Amino acid sequence: MSGITRYVLRQLVVGMLFVSIALACILWLTQSLRFIEMIVNKGLSVFTFLKLTLLLMPGFLVVIVPVALFAVVLFTYNRLIADRELVVLRAAGLSHVALARPALFLAGFVTVIGYLLTCWLIPLTVRDFHEMQWTIRNDIGTVLLQEGAFNKFGDGLTIYVRARSASGELSGILVHDTRNPRHAVTMMAERGALVMTENGPRVLMINGNRQEAPSGTGRLSLLHFDSYTVDFASASGAKGDRFRDARERGMGELFSIDESEIGTNEYRRFRVELHSRLTSPLYPLGFALIAASVLLTSGFDRRGQIRPILTAIALMIAVQAAALGAINLATGNLIFTPAIYIVVLLPIALGSWVLVRPPWPRHRRPAHAANSA
Repeated sequence: MSGITRYVLRQLVVGMLFVSIALACILWLTQSLRFIEMIVNKGLSVFTFLKLTLLLMPGFLVVIVPVALFAVVLFTYNRLIADRELVVLRAAGLSHVALARPALFLAGFVTVIGYLLTCWLIPLTVRDFHEMQWTIRNDIGTVLLQEGAFNKFGDGLTIYVRARSASGELSGILVHDTRNPRHAVTMMAERGALVMTENGPRVLMINGNRQEAPSGTGRLSLLHFDSYTVDFASASGAKGDRFRDARERGMGELFSIDESEIGTNEYRRFRVELHSRLTSPLYPLGFALIAASVLLTSGFDRRGQIRPILTAIALMIAVQAAALGAINLATGNLIFTPAIYIVVLLPIALGSWVLVRPPWPRHRRPAHAANSA
């Protein structure tokens, strides 16, 4: 690697790291607001909150890094043009390909990291994230059932527990059930326990009473009991085993999944997810080629490089929009699957061709024509 390549590459790496970290922090802050309600109402610990939000980061990086690389390539080469450094490098005999080599090196490295993320790390983190979210929403004993507080479960069920022992025994239980508005029920018990059954979680209440005032009667019905169970499954939304979507499956599962196992619609989503994982890491390479080819072939303009920069941004947005459109089309009908590959490979092919054989060469007047004039 030449000194010039190292010089430009160092600027690209530093700039991309700075932009990626800044964008990642912004996305982390915006996404973490989704879990504030869980902290306030369901008593999540700070450690659980941080783990939930950090599990989202690998998925963010796949979106952030290509955009950061594109922006840094634009900025770096525009600065080299403005400082006349590219003029000197061209005068030294460097071709467009040699000048674009630092951006291509970095884009190739980012592409390798992207394949590691999309094919291995992201499915693991998405699966862990959904498992934690499922546990938080459905595990009444560890998260939702907070002692000394009125805990709400779905629509119409509220429970209060004065204390909970280390063994799981509950004391001072109060339950208010309005899931049937015509028959609101209030139950109180001295003690009890949380019991997990095949049909979902239930609370066993011991030595208490059940109070009900039927609508329109104006009378209170009081029932004393030695033991009573309250079903929480319908209120908490607990539903047996959780279905793992396409983003949580490994590459082997996506390759081997059969349509009869998951249905036609899910099968299309699984196939599109597979092709997306194979193509999405190539977008950094395409974006870097778009930025480098447009700026390096634009020439020098004392008024600035606004037009080439806007052209490169428009092309990048067009590629991103075409990628989303191709994925949506393929999700609806797998016959459009080749469009996913065309969209990602076309910028790479055209950008490489523009760097190797610029379509708009700058012709100089022959020397004999200038002398005769």
